[in-house]
Amino acid sequence: LTMKQVKFGKTGLTVPAVVSGCMRFSNKTPREIGAFIDHAVSLGINFFDHADIYAGGACEELFGEALEKYSNAKREDLIIQSKCGIVIGKMFDFSKEHIIASVEGSLKRLKTDHLDVLLLHRPDALVEPEEVAEAFDRLEESGKVRYFGVSNHKPMQIELLKRCLRQEIQANQLQFGIGAAQMVANGLEVNMETYGATDRDGSVLDYSRVNDITIQAWSPYQLSRHRGQLIGSEELPELNACLDALAEKYNTTPTAIAAAWVMRHPAGIQLVAGTTSEPRLEEIAAGADIVLTREEWYSVLLKAGHILP
Repeated sequence: LTMKQVKFGKTGLTVPAVVSGCMRFSNKTPREIGAFIDHAVSLGINFFDHADIYAGGACEELFGEALEKYSNAKREDLIIQSKCGIVIGKMFDFSKEHIIASVEGSLKRLKTDHLDVLLLHRPDALVEPEEVAEAFDRLEESGKVRYFGVSNHKPMQIELLKRCLRQEIQANQLQFGIGAAQMVANGLEVNMETYGATDRDGSVLDYSRVNDITIQAWSPYQLSRHRGQLIGSEELPELNACLDALAEKYNTTPTAIAAAWVMRHPAGIQLVAGTTSEPRLEEIAAGADIVLTREEWYSVLLKAGHILP
C-alpha cells in the first residue's frame, strides 16, 4: 500500500506520515514483532522509532532479533530512528562520549551498521554544542548515522546547537495531538491573557516550518498533563461525539479521525503511533488518507476545549 508521504527535513527524502513507535515492543516476542514489522510495511509504514532507554534497551534488542529472524523486511527498505541523551533517574547527557556510546549500543542491539536518524532525546541543561558537533561529525563520517534531529527542543535550543553543527537538524519530536494542542493554541490566542495564549515552546511549530524541520508528534492520543487517553474520555463528551460523527461521515473510526486531525496540519507532521496492535495501526494508517475540511479541523479543536478569540 502507498501511504501519504511528507518531506523529511531538508534531506530531499519523503517518508510515511505515520511512524511506528517501538516504545512498547518489550511486551512482545521477536516472532510477534517480526509479524508486526511486516504488517506495518504492508500498510506503507517503513519508519520505526526507537530510543536507547525503551525498556532499558530491550525494545531495540527484540526488534533487531525480529528483523534478523522473523521478518521478511529488508534492512535497506526500512528507516530506523533512535534517540539518546537520557540517563534514567539521573541526568541528561549530551557529552560526546555518551552520544557515541549510546549509538554504538543501539547499533549492536538493533543488529545494524547504521541508524538512518538519530535524535537527541531531551534537552541537556549542560549541553556543550561543540561536543555534540564532534559526536555528530564522527558518527556521520563513520557512516553510523545518516541524519540528525532532536526531540522536545525549543527553537533557541536548536539555534544553540546549530552554531556548531555542520549537519542540519531534520526533525523535532514533540508531543502534539487533539488533547495536547498547545502548539496551535498559542498561535491562535496571540496577545491574549487566556490559558492557551501561554507560549511554552518558543513558537516551535512556526519555527519548524520556517526552517524545514519535520515535526514528529508523540503521544498523539494522550490528553495533556497526564490525564489519560482522549478517545472515550469522560472529561470530553462533546469532543468524542464530534469524533464519532466525523468517523461516521468518513466511514472510519474515531482513532482514524484523531490521526487525520494531526496530519491535516500543513506543517507535514509525522504521527508517531506507539501501538503494538495491528488492528489499531490499521486504523491510524487509515487516518492518513482522510483530509478533514478546515471547518471540521477547527470544530475538533473547539470541542477539545480551545477557543477562537
